[in-house]
Amino acid sequence: MQVSITGHHIEVTEAMKQHVEEKIGKLKRHFDHVTDVHVILTVEKLEQKAEATVQISGATLFADDVQDNMYTAIDNMADKLDRQIIKYKEKIQAHRS
Repeated sequence: MQVSITGHHIEVTEAMKQHVEEKIGKLKRHFDHVTDVHVILTVEKLEQKAEATVQISGATLFADDVQDNMYTAIDNMADKLDRQIIKYKEKIQAHRS
């Protein structure tokens, strides 16, 4: 799984990178075919935004979240992606049976 992290109007620190990789790494426990993840961290005035595009076999998933705290935004974005992957996996399994 290839994870790329980009910052807009923010310098992405090592702690942020580790936090993102830890949260994104949990996506693999539900679905093994995650190939590419692109995370963009943005600061706009008082809003901290985290967004991610995930390439999995057969689909592209997108999630974002805006909070006052960047780490909270990352956590919420990862939770949204987690729910989307579970829904996609259930959909695939339903079609196979």
